Amino acid sequence: MTVSVASAGSDQRAKLGFLREELASRGVDALCIPRADEYLGEYIPAHNERLRWLTDFTGSAGMAIVTANDAAIFTDGRYTVQVRRQVDGEQYQYRQLLEEPPLQWLTENLAAGSKLLVDPRMCTLDWYREAQRILGKADIAIVLSTDNPIDRCWTTRPSPMVARGLLLDESFTGEHSLSKRERLGKTVAEAGADAALIFAPESLSWLLNVRGRDVPRMPVLLGCALLESNGDVHLLADQRRIPEGFHEHTGPGVSIVAESEAARVFAGYAGKTVLADPGTANAWSQLCLEEGGATLLPGEDPVLLPKACKNAVEVAGAREAHRRDAVAEIRFLAWLDGEIAAGRYHDEALVADRLEAFRAEGQHFHELSFDSISASAANGAMCHYNHLDSTPAPLVPDSLYLVDSGGQYSDGTTDITRTVAIGEPSDEMRELFTLVLKGHIALDRARFPKGTTGTHLDVLARQHLWQTGRDYEHGTGHGVGAFLGVHEGPQRIARAWNGTPLAPGMIVSNEPGYYRDGSFGIRCENLCVVREAETASKEFPMLEFDALTLVPFDRRLIDSCLLSPEERSWIDAYHSRVAEEIMERLEHPDDRDWLRAATRPLA
Repeated sequence: MTVSVASAGSDQRAKLGFLREELASRGVDALCIPRADEYLGEYIPAHNERLRWLTDFTGSAGMAIVTANDAAIFTDGRYTVQVRRQVDGEQYQYRQLLEEPPLQWLTENLAAGSKLLVDPRMCTLDWYREAQRILGKADIAIVLSTDNPIDRCWTTRPSPMVARGLLLDESFTGEHSLSKRERLGKTVAEAGADAALIFAPESLSWLLNVRGRDVPRMPVLLGCALLESNGDVHLLADQRRIPEGFHEHTGPGVSIVAESEAARVFAGYAGKTVLADPGTANAWSQLCLEEGGATLLPGEDPVLLPKACKNAVEVAGAREAHRRDAVAEIRFLAWLDGEIAAGRYHDEALVADRLEAFRAEGQHFHELSFDSISASAANGAMCHYNHLDSTPAPLVPDSLYLVDSGGQYSDGTTDITRTVAIGEPSDEMRELFTLVLKGHIALDRARFPKGTTGTHLDVLARQHLWQTGRDYEHGTGHGVGAFLGVHEGPQRIARAWNGTPLAPGMIVSNEPGYYRDGSFGIRCENLCVVREAETASKEFPMLEFDALTLVPFDRRLIDSCLLSPEERSWIDAYHSRVAEEIMERLEHPDDRDWLRAATRPLA
């Protein structure tokens, strides 16, 4: 059933009323509600979706602030359309997260002497220190409390999911946990620390070669750890999540302590130096260490870069996972074309379920890597649209269908977007798709010296849109894990500065797009791996991208007149490679016929 913003607004108003009563009873004037939980991950278990419960906003990033008389919700450019559809504008002010920062809003909307309640588990130490600095100038005090007011108001809050994790074999990881721990322990010692706080569940899972089942779409073991300089690890996790054979799998030097004992464990580091990342680890854990007598050494999570630079086994696994994923995607596209030709315009949910069913037949498949973005016509203009949030729309004749989807496999994580012509596309749709594809090709063909960051390359993907006065409000590329998060740092391709140089083994997406509110969305996304490039001169070592995704782009949307000879050659070569690597994996003759037609040369 579709819930209108008007009807949802009364529910949102009631929840705000309950929350304001709770804040008044505590003697505070405002509360920050970030889209986060104590692990600060992108994917949040249902029982921790506090922002969604309060506002009905389902995006992956945002924050609400509630005061006695006002409320505002802050989102980035990806959710400009979506937030207005889900959140009642009579209850909340719509604010741009980057252009109108929440802390600035607080200084303008709270009187001197006011008190802001902050749950230190839901913010980084960097954010907390910045809040102290900015709000202190306005004479606004911060009150820290792990007794979150939302939890007092959320009477129907679901219970946490607790499931046993799984052990990931070295045939998938390419390196034993003991080897990883000893190697990174030396990094910790070289940084001048006795131990490092391994806060992110993704880092923890990679380090111990384990995965979890508690967070949908994110196969991580929930918990955090302290990595000693000798390679020993104190793991803070719920014992019920630990898989059988864990200690034999990880090797010696790993002890397990209940998460509820975290404060006691942190206090045991009195007099020691602990490396911690103030930009990714929550404030509570670092404040506990500091208050317990440890000296904090600010620095990047030592797992981030080694995890991002996949080893040869992980890259080989990613290639194989993408080949299986391509089979599923091609079978789906062939089926979809057949349904449209027969006049069957299914809704977004049915076609998304069909794609998932094709993926589920693949070896080593666990689940989707994110909720599929199955977006018909105007819904494609919301770049992070989710058909599960309302009544799924049917496919529309003579329009575009955008499908962004991926899978979690034991040997890799996939993420692909294809824009599909439903019926006869307009000339303008073909022009815009081709401009987006030209940007994709420019980035894919790039060669660049070592030390180059994603920010340096971002313009390549936008240049053809910029020439016509157009752009898109999201990054061009994100890192991707190895059977881990579909969004992984520290590398990124975006206009916003990212200081991490691209390095061999990093997997990144290449996904320029174009979105017209009320009409359609276009995105062309492949995953690719960074590798060393062969050059004629060899004067400077160069890097390049190598595509992992092997699925044709919709030829019906390509305007060859807008392509240079080099771009036409790139498309033909890419489609030839797709046919060469995937054709023999397709069992049904109809699927092979479809792929043959979809990959024929443009000329």
